[in-house]
Amino acid sequence: MRPILIGAGRGSRLEHQTDEIPKPLVPVMGRPMLEWVLEALGEAGFTKKDVVFVCGYQREVIQARYPEFTYVVNPEWERNNILASLMYAREHFGGGFVSSYTDIIYRGDVVKRLVASEADKALGVDTDWRRRYVDRSRHPETDAEKVRAEGDRLVELSRHIRSEEASGEFIGVAKLSPDGARELAERFDRAQAELGDEGVLVDRPFKRAYLLEMFETMVREGSDLRRVDTHGGYMEIDTLEDLACAEKWWTA
Repeated sequence: MRPILIGAGRGSRLEHQTDEIPKPLVPVMGRPMLEWVLEALGEAGFTKKDVVFVCGYQREVIQARYPEFTYVVNPEWERNNILASLMYAREHFGGGFVSSYTDIIYRGDVVKRLVASEADKALGVDTDWRRRYVDRSRHPETDAEKVRAEGDRLVELSRHIRSEEASGEFIGVAKLSPDGARELAERFDRAQAELGDEGVLVDRPFKRAYLLEMFETMVREGSDLRRVDTHGGYMEIDTLEDLACAEKWWTA
């Protein structure tokens, strides 16, 4: 099992911060976001040599700084999104994988528990998610990748879930076993054949879909996805406002 890090996009809402470096290298609390991610993965036993990194914007900068990574290039990064980015790394799905966004910071404990989970498909979920939206004028709760669960089984994933009914927020970190990875790839291929680039997956053009829409589709069709909770210890850095709030959120 290898970690697959999805970091192809520019992160335009961080404005000047990504003029010359890709979003994962933007400093948060004195360190690039990517270093926080690598530290969390390290707590689960992963090394830099294990990492598969999906790159796009300013990829030469990442490649020069982290020669240990295995790289996969998303040449369509300006026109697609996270789901498509992950699929560029499908040749590395065979042993299962832990996927992670790279504009987030989280504690290593949730990675360890995801890897230890017996579920074929397990998603990290922050149950203390709403506190981070109090100060976010540019990123309201309606944007949150919310989930509903019965016990540890996920029954709905959607931004449209009412906040009061949500069990938590998907943090962008997931574990898929070899069987789970195979199911994801097969479901992606079927959606691509049925929808093409411009067909709609849940409520987004397929080419611009997030992982959330694919996971929601799988759950609707009866696939068994499980949650692994973190009670805080997670934050997303998407805007300059988020960057300014980071230290307060993390220490809280």
